[in-house]
Amino acid sequence: MTSATGRWLVRAGAALAVASLGLTVDNLRRIRTPSPSPDVADPDDVVLLLPVRDEAGRVVDAVQELVVAARHWPGRARVVVLDDASSDGTTTLLAELAGRADLRDVLEVVPGTPTPPGWLGKPWACHQLAGAAGGAGVLVFVDADVALTADGLTATVDLLRSSGLDLVCPYPHQEARGPAERLVQPLLQWSWMSTLPLGLAERSPRPSLTAANGQLLAVDTGAYRRAGGHAAVRDQVLEDIALLRAVKASGGHGVVADGSRVASCRMYDGWADLRQGYAKSLWSAFGTPAGAAGVTALMVLTHVVPALAALRGSRTGLAGYAASVAARALVARRTGSRVLPDAAAHPLSVALLGALTADSVLAHRRGTLRWKGRPVEVSR
Repeated sequence: MTSATGRWLVRAGAALAVASLGLTVDNLRRIRTPSPSPDVADPDDVVLLLPVRDEAGRVVDAVQELVVAARHWPGRARVVVLDDASSDGTTTLLAELAGRADLRDVLEVVPGTPTPPGWLGKPWACHQLAGAAGGAGVLVFVDADVALTADGLTATVDLLRSSGLDLVCPYPHQEARGPAERLVQPLLQWSWMSTLPLGLAERSPRPSLTAANGQLLAVDTGAYRRAGGHAAVRDQVLEDIALLRAVKASGGHGVVADGSRVASCRMYDGWADLRQGYAKSLWSAFGTPAGAAGVTALMVLTHVVPALAALRGSRTGLAGYAASVAARALVARRTGSRVLPDAAAHPLSVALLGALTADSVLAHRRGTLRWKGRPVEVSR
């Protein structure tokens, strides 16, 4: 690489970092946030839908939190839990919860059936849950590792209705405790906050302008049915993004929101768990291996190259590095994550995400990906 090429790359990366910071600032002004004390005049019937598989360490707390949230809803709300062939004691714990007299008015536990050919486990579980929801006006899908606040359901459904959207995903605060988690997990919110124009994304039907999060996802039942429900995304690893794209394709609208005040989530516990979790999905996040390589290269150009140049005394590189850190810090402050020193290590975070992406693509090519005992591919 010539020195002229190197300088051009540094300038290009720094310019992209500054542009990304500008978009982040604009998105922080626009992003929808659930109201902490909404006034719900005409409450829908709502069903909270929880798929679980081998969640013995978390399932009791998860169900009890959802029950509390359901009882805070001013209308009729139920909690339906699907036990997806658990083998770790989850089934026994759910039976005990379902048998409690104080929960019978709000809680229903249903057993899952075997995943049929052509389906992945998560979409099949959600499909069964939606079938058990009856005539509810709003479906709220929640993952077992999400802790929902007492007013989280009310705030989420109010956001869906007051925004006039068909699907909203209040993105939970991502808990990160160890070094690997602190490096990688904050990138989940930063990634779309710094690259996706939210004002355009929530109204545009373009698939590329789509971000979603199945950890906490509320959808109008009619829009869900028109989109084909989870049957339309039966073979998708990132079924949440695919579901929003299906809603858009059927004429609906939706977007991610800032749900850090109504929910939190500890996705992974340490490096090994985190690596396995990202391996199962990153290979599909960018469409193709070429897409993954292209996006990774662009992220490295924008957030790593300027930082490396700054270490060698480049003022342009320093400006690019400062812009990257500023965007990361602003998102962290908004979503309740650590600001410093974590944001200062942003180039390292991006480099690690690139390595995780490469790891995921290679593992998928080898056919070695599994999650909770199942292959991460559909059976035909």
